[in-house]
Amino acid sequence: MEKRINIQTLEPQAFNAMLGLEGYLSKVAISKTIKELIKIRSSQINNCAFCINMHTKDALANGETQQRIFLLSAWREAPNLYTLQEQVVLEMTEEITLIHHQGLSTETYQKALKHFTENEIAQLIMIIVTINGWNRIALSTHLPVED
Repeated sequence: MEKRINIQTLEPQAFNAMLGLEGYLSKVAISKTIKELIKIRSSQINNCAFCINMHTKDALANGETQQRIFLLSAWREAPNLYTLQEQVVLEMTEEITLIHHQGLSTETYQKALKHFTENEIAQLIMIIVTINGWNRIALSTHLPVED
């Protein structure tokens, strides 16, 4: 891939604003496991190799199993590997990431209300929105996958 701009260098205030959002979200009560599942799944959908690489490493370091990571893109076919709460989060992630299809459906939102408070749903939406932003930065600037 061709070398492209470095937003962190060229627009540090904008980049730091994204980091600020990430910092806030790192402190919310949503589990690290759920956060990493969101980040990996959204990055898979967006074909962001940089972010898939980063977040699978983070998930493994946090104790996630290889099997759950390997099967994440096919989670509906392996429901016994993911809790009902995680399945709702993965549905939310897919619907929000693929917002041009329908956005977050009423059905999925109602399922989320059974597992999360309204504040937690707001936090989940912000986590999904943020990783989608990072995916778009990485893809449009051709961030290279690091070892």
